[in-house]
Amino acid sequence: MNREDFPMMNTGYIYLDNGATTWKPKYVLDKINNYYTNYTANAHRGDYDLSLKVDSEYENARDIVKEFINANSRKEIIFTSGTTESLNIIANGFFKEILEPGDEIIISESEHASNILPWFNLAKTNGINIKYCPLDDNHYVTLNNLKKVITKNTKVISLAHITNVIGDLRPIKEITEFAHANNIFVVVDGAQSIPHIKTDVKDLDIDFLAFSGHKMCGPTGIGVLYGKLELLEHVTPQNLGGGMNESFDNVNEVYLKSLPTRLEAGTPNIEGAIGLGAAIEYLQNIGLDKISEHEKNLRKYLVSKLSEIKHIDIINEESDSGVVSFNVDGIFAQDVAVYLNKYKICVRAGSHCAKILKNEVGVKNTVRISIYFYNTKEEIDKLIELLKDKNKILNEML
Repeated sequence: MNREDFPMMNTGYIYLDNGATTWKPKYVLDKINNYYTNYTANAHRGDYDLSLKVDSEYENARDIVKEFINANSRKEIIFTSGTTESLNIIANGFFKEILEPGDEIIISESEHASNILPWFNLAKTNGINIKYCPLDDNHYVTLNNLKKVITKNTKVISLAHITNVIGDLRPIKEITEFAHANNIFVVVDGAQSIPHIKTDVKDLDIDFLAFSGHKMCGPTGIGVLYGKLELLEHVTPQNLGGGMNESFDNVNEVYLKSLPTRLEAGTPNIEGAIGLGAAIEYLQNIGLDKISEHEKNLRKYLVSKLSEIKHIDIINEESDSGVVSFNVDGIFAQDVAVYLNKYKICVRAGSHCAKILKNEVGVKNTVRISIYFYNTKEEIDKLIELLKDKNKILNEML
């Protein structure tokens, strides 16, 4: 699907590591190149035409994001460097100010490091308790299991909408409904979901959402922090400097600008924001429903083919996303990845930044395939052919 839009297709690689980052279509590249070749200037700094053009394009990207996730206000869209920074701002700029010793944050053992380590840090600085939602037999998070660990001290539930190893789609709407009835905040890591399924923050009633541009055909180094306006108003800026202040005369007279500028100190990632806006336009032109359907069909095909190979153990045979994690019996995951690389097939191997998931699945490292709309059955067939012969893998490792 739309393979002709991606210059990287000309390299001859079969790219199956889309959970890490995605390839970029020419439409996005042209938008970035246009900024650098036709109207380069800083944003929010000048009174000349070039700078005003930059302001217009940069803020237009914010409006595109707002419409994409159906936020109430453009003030609720904060540009960051990515999901990691967004989650750290949420943890340190908001929850660090309000959580007290004994308060509880619930996560799961299948979360990415970006949705674990900021909370671990708060556990040390604020004396809060980290609790884990039990996973079911498929390693999924369910509302019923969440209810088992929620207490009167629970203040935050922070979960990925879709996880990066198991690939399960969490019931966020049901979780937020129950959480808010019990005065619990809900934070959502959307890094693996936003590129693949429609996300409506009003319908899901999410308090905070974080996601990255590079996993959705956009550039690296750009991401989004969404928060309900009444919550963002209480976020303490983690970066102080140019652009985000109205004035400062002395230590006691510092006045900050209103949202969203107050949380975007310094020269912004202008090309990143413009590229992200272009990526969203590109994906919307294809249609997220169409993307999701293609991925589901391709994943089903992939799992059926892998299941026919006796020496392959699939970790997440059932999943609602394009993520498939597996191991080849008796062969280290990274050796499998190196072997496939010889044939220009790109997969990910390791713990995938979900280092405590091993407590649940019983294995530390896996080979991960993460597909996107530009992948094909023909690519899967080439992968399967290389995995069929275990002796071939072993011999080429020597």
